[in-house]
Amino acid sequence: MTLWIALIATAAGCYLLKYAGLAAPRRLLDNPWLQRFALAVPVALLAALIAVQALGDGQSLNWDTARMAGVGAALLALVLRAPFLVVVVAAAGTTAALRALGVG
Repeated sequence: MTLWIALIATAAGCYLLKYAGLAAPRRLLDNPWLQRFALAVPVALLAALIAVQALGDGQSLNWDTARMAGVGAALLALVLRAPFLVVVVAAAGTTAALRALGVG
């Protein structure tokens, strides 16, 4: 029962947050500080997600050379403006190749 309460509360919170974004007055959305904040938050969240996925190992941080080489390959592909599928394949292929060679 507690799980259902948490799910319903989360769904209601997400709906209210979405509604607040749609109902916000235009002058508030035109505020330069809010515009900079809205541009920076997704970048920070994605960077945090990448860091946790690349370095996280359960409850601790762990350096995995093969995984970090995969992240590097993905970054290189992004710098070269490769399509998303190529970025994913480059990261996975690099990590898999290094693991096959016994690295990491």
